[in-house]
Amino acid sequence: MDFDESPDEAGFRAEAVAWLDEHRSSPEALRVRRRPGEDDAAFVERARPWQALLADHGWAAITWPETYGGRGAPPAYAAIFSEEAAKRSLPTSPFVVGTGMAGPTIITHGDADQLARYLPPMLRGDEVWCQLFSETGAGSDLAGLATRAVRDGNEWVIDGQKVWTSGAHYSDYGILLARTDPNVPKHRGITYFLIDMHQPGVEIRPLRQITGASHFSEVFLTGARVPNDAVLGGVGGGWAAAMTTLANERTFMGGHGGGPGLADLFGLARRSGATAEPRVRQGLAAAHSRAQIMNYLGMQARTAAAKGQPPGPGTSALKLMAAQHRKRNADLALAIEGAAGMLAAASAPEGGQWQQYFLSAPSIRIAGGSDEIQRNIMGERVLGLPPEARQDKHVPFRDVPTSANRG
Repeated sequence: MDFDESPDEAGFRAEAVAWLDEHRSSPEALRVRRRPGEDDAAFVERARPWQALLADHGWAAITWPETYGGRGAPPAYAAIFSEEAAKRSLPTSPFVVGTGMAGPTIITHGDADQLARYLPPMLRGDEVWCQLFSETGAGSDLAGLATRAVRDGNEWVIDGQKVWTSGAHYSDYGILLARTDPNVPKHRGITYFLIDMHQPGVEIRPLRQITGASHFSEVFLTGARVPNDAVLGGVGGGWAAAMTTLANERTFMGGHGGGPGLADLFGLARRSGATAEPRVRQGLAAAHSRAQIMNYLGMQARTAAAKGQPPGPGTSALKLMAAQHRKRNADLALAIEGAAGMLAAASAPEGGQWQQYFLSAPSIRIAGGSDEIQRNIMGERVLGLPPEARQDKHVPFRDVPTSANRG
């Protein structure tokens, strides 16, 4: 990859800057700025008009094909737009589970009807999406999931439990993994579904976090139904589709990750007068260096995806660095704030955002695949180390000792 900005990229940046500056004071932009301590559901509701404005002008999913509302542009262009939006404190990711994870997976694995049905309202924020992958017994070992799907005519009946689902309580649809064949090894018996969250068989219970918010939920599926035309990638093809989703998730977490960004951290240091302190200056320089490395790793991953190449181990390196980056930035922010960093209320200095950021930082080491899983991937696929012993790899799932199989 050539990391120097080409004339075309420079022209695109100028176009993005002009558009953002023209619309940064629009009613949609003024409404979308996040308020300290604001509930996720309220923020997403306020963000819908901004998302629609982005979609109407081709900014909502820049790398998507033009046919589906994108620009068909290379990944570097999306990074440029996100960078310029962040400079103006304008979010580009309130609907990222849809546009950044579900959407690319549907584009890669979906049929024409699915693309036509799901992508337009997803792009505009008319339909919000969540991810229903993790379970109480299948987090790091995602392929060990026990949620079942049984065919009933032209529908599938889903029973099981999902956990750590972001935004489930305000989502319209979910991307769901369920086991459709327990008689084959665990990776091969999984199917990927697009499920309507507004049905009697879906019960959502918010989980209160250390921050006091309830961003995550448990989701109980009891006789929930999915039509056969909402199977993505074919029956039994769920693992390949899931890998597409997870690669996009890791890329997003490395490039964005939510919460205050690098510009906010530098702004905090300037406002507090801490930029004269050598330790703070070193911390800011390290943060800038990490951000640049993450940007390059993200561009590599998005470029590979744009070329139709399978997700590589680079997304694992990006995910690992994102977790480290967030923790170190949070530590530095609280060191700069001093005693004020212990306060999280909206009335606190800086709106209490850095305390919230600090408390949520450890979750990045787990979300999207734990640090240990990412190191295993890199060890095996980059360094060529022997893989861990996996005694259940070729065993039918029904014979794998799990709590679900013990009856």
